[in-house]
Amino acid sequence: MDFTLKEIFKSGGPIFIFLILLSIYSIAIIIEKYKQFKRIVKKNLIIIGKANHFFKINKGGEFIKHLVAQKNILSEIVTGFINHNGTLKEKREYLSSMLEHHNTQLSKKLNTLATIGSISPFIGLFGTVIGVVKAFKDMAAFQSAGPAVIAQGISEALVNTAMGLFVAIPAVVAYNYFISEIDRFNSEINWFTEQMIDRYNKNENT
Repeated sequence: MDFTLKEIFKSGGPIFIFLILLSIYSIAIIIEKYKQFKRIVKKNLIIIGKANHFFKINKGGEFIKHLVAQKNILSEIVTGFINHNGTLKEKREYLSSMLEHHNTQLSKKLNTLATIGSISPFIGLFGTVIGVVKAFKDMAAFQSAGPAVIAQGISEALVNTAMGLFVAIPAVVAYNYFISEIDRFNSEINWFTEQMIDRYNKNENT
């Protein structure tokens, strides 16, 4: 059998087409999340890197004042902390709720990506089973069957297995990458808020 694109689709059958659709949806999510992370996470991590420099040279207060005029997550945190009327504990709780909100936005559709990565190999395996069953049915129907008769069933099995892995691997890699970026983002944001609170405490005690 010549494995042209047309023959691959024909061999794979409905399960192969379903996996193709899953792959397209998965790639769309990956592109969407990558753009979101580049716009939000990477941008704010760069700003936190600059903040680290200013805090080290004891000019964190100046940096915070400059940050208030900008539009990003860090400026939201700073202005929210300054404008919130409450105790330090209440201010911390408010900052935690803000960070949780942003985490929710960043985590959207990641569970879908994880699900695609988890189920795609099993869908491919299901296609494999169907292909093997078809091959044995062909062998039973044609007792003198040669390789050409059962090739369709075997190819269907192999094509779906490969496609299941093709869909799953990028989805799993992307999911792990985005989760690690969220963890790093949270770690850096928590560091920044602690530095800001420390600066606030020093100002309150002077």
